[in-house]
Amino acid sequence: MSAKGATQGDPQRRELYYSGTVQGVGFRYTARALARGFAVTGFVRNLPDGRVQLVVEGAAEEIGGFLESLRGELGHYIRQVDETVPSPGGQYQGFEIRF
Repeated sequence: MSAKGATQGDPQRRELYYSGTVQGVGFRYTARALARGFAVTGFVRNLPDGRVQLVVEGAAEEIGGFLESLRGELGHYIRQVDETVPSPGGQYQGFEIRF
């Protein structure tokens, strides 16, 4: 799933908002642990409205693999995902949980 005009190796950014039973189930910690297996950076955090926000940057294949792993581990908690594909900013040093 490449952004329009991007190749697989170009850095990309994806911003996802997960709804469902996504808080209080280890979502952020699982996301951080899974991210360590991929060449991605970004963050994950709980939002006051009960959703989880995830921002991830990296090559398309790395982001895709990470998000697929996340769905495999936590998909049964997720009811809806809203996603945008903004331009990458390159400001993240690793993948972290934000509070």
